[in-house]
Amino acid sequence: MFTNSTILVTGGTGSWGNELIKQLLSKQPKKITIFSRNENRQVVMRRTFPDTRIQFCIGDIRDRDAVSTACSGVDYVFHLAALKHVPVCEENPIEAFKTNVLGTYNVIEASIENNVKKVIYVSTDKAADPANTYGMTKALGEKLILHANQKNPTTKFLCIRGGNVLGSSGSVLPLFMKQLEEQNQIIITDRRMTRYFVTPQHAINTLLQAAELGTGGEVFVMHMNACKILDLAEVLIDYFQKKDVDIIEIGARNGEKMHEVLIAKNEEPLATIFNKDLILISPTNSSEEKTPLPTVLLDTKQRLMSKTEIKELLTSGGFFEVINET
Repeated sequence: MFTNSTILVTGGTGSWGNELIKQLLSKQPKKITIFSRNENRQVVMRRTFPDTRIQFCIGDIRDRDAVSTACSGVDYVFHLAALKHVPVCEENPIEAFKTNVLGTYNVIEASIENNVKKVIYVSTDKAADPANTYGMTKALGEKLILHANQKNPTTKFLCIRGGNVLGSSGSVLPLFMKQLEEQNQIIITDRRMTRYFVTPQHAINTLLQAAELGTGGEVFVMHMNACKILDLAEVLIDYFQKKDVDIIEIGARNGEKMHEVLIAKNEEPLATIFNKDLILISPTNSSEEKTPLPTVLLDTKQRLMSKTEIKELLTSGGFFEVINET
């Protein structure tokens, strides 16, 4: 699908983008354009990927003309750009709306205008039964993407929804590691809190599966496992052999759920197992033919990763080895 194609990645300088570019390059595309507004991150990424097939474009998805120019001659768009941190979006709801909703609308219109073949929108578990500004804006983004399939038969639009990618910028894993190293403490919001986690490698592999298999109008959900944040903290303490670590509980932040879900209650009748990595949510899914969904996808409290499984996940993602080498 991607061989000799031209690809645009919005917000491509983040953790998702770096892993996506790495995997896309192996599929022999003609050109990949990274569209983002952070100049410094683009400079760093240029040094990481000294490949002539990669080009960089400074721009903001809020700027319709800039997005349209970036989409010229593009075959596939991966729409990653977003304001994604829950507290930031809670404090700046208008800005979150401008980027996550209006920006997504700009990507849709620009893609249709330039006859892009397929647009893949990266969503989040926080869009399922949203309880905060970030989740609500991403849920609106999903609605816009799905509705866009009715606007133009040439361009196909689909969504893929996942949880937390381990090690992504500003996420809990690097934060806990920094706190352990510098202060011998870990600050958590609530000892009962659970979250879904996946490694960057698996997340992007699953994203590319959805991109290739989707025909337009689908919401794909990554099959992920959840764990207690406290268990994650204790696995790190044990691995790094830290003694007398203070675990400080500060209470949930504004807009945070105690437990996330990957599939909303109203979506359950429309959800079917697509393959071992993906769940498909589609209005055309037949409940009569539906395979029962794993309970872990519906309620994080039903089945949580053990500490051994958390350690295996961190090891498979290369986080422990990377820390040891440095």
